[in-house]
Amino acid sequence: MNEASPPRFRYCLDPLFLVGCTAYALNLWFIKPRIDFEFIQYHFNDLWVIPCALPPVLWLHRLLALRPAQALPTPGEITFHLVLWSVFCEYIGPRYFMPQSGADWRDVTAYTFGALVAALWWHRHRWLPHARRLRLHEL
Repeated sequence: MNEASPPRFRYCLDPLFLVGCTAYALNLWFIKPRIDFEFIQYHFNDLWVIPCALPPVLWLHRLLALRPAQALPTPGEITFHLVLWSVFCEYIGPRYFMPQSGADWRDVTAYTFGALVAALWWHRHRWLPHARRLRLHEL
């Protein structure tokens, strides 16, 4: 692989996906039951929507030949899914499918912040050209 070429996207083996899923599970099962802090209770897991949900969706797109095999998520893919999931989870879902839940603009803010961090991570070779490629065994 050429040093100037972007890293390959590893979908569900992506380090950010693995860290995000671990953080989500730890928060859900161990931290939330013990810490009564609004951000932890209601918004921490929302940070992980794009880093954890987008890789499996893009893997499915790859299987359906809708995207290049190992291409990094594009800004358009990230933005499209951010908007799609924000509208579904914070407007359509509470209005039509889960009336007991409520829409919260702070959830969308958390989705957006998570998407921004994910985009920076996935495209770090552009803004941090000498960044070492993180290997799974280095996690």
